[in-house]
Amino acid sequence: MKKVNTESDVKEQRHLNSKYYDINLSLTKYLLESPIPESELSRNLFLYLDRRALSRFLFLNDLYTKSMHLHGSIFEFGVRYGVNTALFTSLRGIHEPFNHNRQIAAFDTFSGFASIKNEVDGDSIKKGEFGVPEGYEEHLQKILEIHEQLAPIETVRKFKLIKGDVTISLPKYLKENPHTIISLAYFDFDIYEPTIRSLEAIEPFLSDGAIIGFDEINVQTWPGETKALREWIGDRKMQINHANHRAAAGYVIFKR
Repeated sequence: MKKVNTESDVKEQRHLNSKYYDINLSLTKYLLESPIPESELSRNLFLYLDRRALSRFLFLNDLYTKSMHLHGSIFEFGVRYGVNTALFTSLRGIHEPFNHNRQIAAFDTFSGFASIKNEVDGDSIKKGEFGVPEGYEEHLQKILEIHEQLAPIETVRKFKLIKGDVTISLPKYLKENPHTIISLAYFDFDIYEPTIRSLEAIEPFLSDGAIIGFDEINVQTWPGETKALREWIGDRKMQINHANHRAAAGYVIFKR
């Protein structure tokens, strides 16, 4: 498996808090050197998780529970390593283990940003950044399959990874699946073009009251995601709510 270039990710984290980044690496070091037996390690991973990793879980759990009363599927935009996809899979197993109808559709190029519009996304972002190792989606597929095996109705596949430029793959997916209803959509594309095109494409499929979460809005280094959200909302009275557990994250409740 080809090694991924992590330069952009490291640069961003160091810019936000260099000291915190270095301390966090020490947790990773201790994890890799853990004396905990392999048979018990996965059940003790919280020992090595920092507060930001835990805040992600709390935020996604909040979004999940807010949308749980609605019928429909979960759409995730911007997968990268798949931690959110795995969390959504686990949350379904926790909150509604027998709801096999709550499908998860996860979209990503798995090769980094497909295109950049510097006039809206900023000058520091480059095409191809924030990719994953070549063939990584096959690894993620196996991990998600294991998570499903650990939950009820394991014989029913309840997730799908859709690889490619979302401006092409999403309309194709929706055309092939006209029965789709979306109760929860989660955006972590960071940039303008895929975010606005995806919002426009899924709108006819959104349940009234659907939750639409965003990983980075009102963030100076990622202006494109916020611009896409504001443009899509327009003059409609949809409030942008702040996440309780993540500084840059938020969500809207869809209203027709």
